[in-house]
Amino acid sequence: MATKHDQILAYIETLPVGEKISVRIIAKNLRVSEGTAYRAIKDAQNSGLVSTIQRVGTIRIERKMKESIETLSYGEVVKIIEGDILGGEKGLNNDLNKFIIGAMTDDAIVRYITPGSLMIVGNRESVQELALKKGAAVLITGGFDTSDKIINLANELALPLISTTYDTFTVATMINRAMTDQLIKKEIIVVGDIYTKLEQTMYLNVEDTVLDYRKLNEKSGHTRFPVVSKNLRLVGIVAAKDMIGKADQISIERVMTKDPTLVKTHMSVASVGHLMIWDELEVMPVVEDNLTLMGIISRQDVMKAMQSAQRQPQVGDTIADQIEEQIELSSEDPDDWASAIPSYKFSVTPQMTDSVGTISFGVLSEIITSCAKRSLLVYQKRNALIEQMDLHYFKMIQLESVLEIKPKVFEIGRRSSKFDIEVYVENVLVAKAIVICQMMQRN
Repeated sequence: MATKHDQILAYIETLPVGEKISVRIIAKNLRVSEGTAYRAIKDAQNSGLVSTIQRVGTIRIERKMKESIETLSYGEVVKIIEGDILGGEKGLNNDLNKFIIGAMTDDAIVRYITPGSLMIVGNRESVQELALKKGAAVLITGGFDTSDKIINLANELALPLISTTYDTFTVATMINRAMTDQLIKKEIIVVGDIYTKLEQTMYLNVEDTVLDYRKLNEKSGHTRFPVVSKNLRLVGIVAAKDMIGKADQISIERVMTKDPTLVKTHMSVASVGHLMIWDELEVMPVVEDNLTLMGIISRQDVMKAMQSAQRQPQVGDTIADQIEEQIELSSEDPDDWASAIPSYKFSVTPQMTDSVGTISFGVLSEIITSCAKRSLLVYQKRNALIEQMDLHYFKMIQLESVLEIKPKVFEIGRRSSKFDIEVYVENVLVAKAIVICQMMQRN
């Protein structure tokens, strides 16, 4: 039997979007205590069922589901290929496991058809019928229609029957690209994946005093705490340095840092790490759009997540990954043996050029920043984020040119480093850049 807590959550899910919710109404309608109703509403808020908006109150909202990033549904395929649904609409929400191109005889194709797959085929009705009977959806390319018999079969089996004007090769390329994009998204860690939730977060109220801070500090061993108002809205943050020389009875509101740097759950961990390192922050509050405190994220959480991400196998190549893979160490010895920073080579391929056959400015920028980060890893065994780059492009770099990238250290400190990077083609200087990097962590 479901608990009262679960019953309240189920009840909230049945409410229409935009319906106002209150502890008193929930407690009265479901005959539970106001404490139980309050805890359930907070849980519903954390799971994205409700939201509290200033001057409006708590209302039922559309749940923001995290996108399925490991699979594609048939409905998503329809959007990708701009297709028309001919039949089997009831099966559009099902996930596809693989796609098959029907470019062989019926007898030969049988072994490749499995339930949950997508058969991509032209106007061959025999293959369309065979695929549906074997549990696969059908995508008809070339803008062809099909018979009522096939449409009725798709409706009967609740298997999508889709038509598109694109040819088979284009459709396969579009779906494959979509799957690759989904895999790349899977690798991006966001704050919502790792932050400490509100129920595990220690915080102070705006009415508390310096003595309350010292007690919480002694109890938890932590030195930084968010400060909230009565309705849990973030108003500041306090740290140990704020308490130096302050009497116990002084209000937290008088010593806290107002308008602190904050983050939201959709932000990437890399961008938060950038803020934390540059501003020397150990802890940052995580808030909703209306500044209601959701929890905190620490620098330790960020670093662990980034180190973990670096150890994961690569499942989808971004443009930056493709450029990185083509950068090679130069066979020449470093000019400066004291720094021991090597030079790098890069061959300009057709995919890296613009409409007039010269290297794309964006690609050149990515090559230079990749070499800077790699050089820092070689020089000090430290990872980095690019803070700023000033690039001067002197001469047009043609297709099939071999670039020689020579980084030199201008200055290096605890938090940042500066590189002078020169790019040569056949010993002629073609580009020069100043790159400023933020230090991330030691390996």
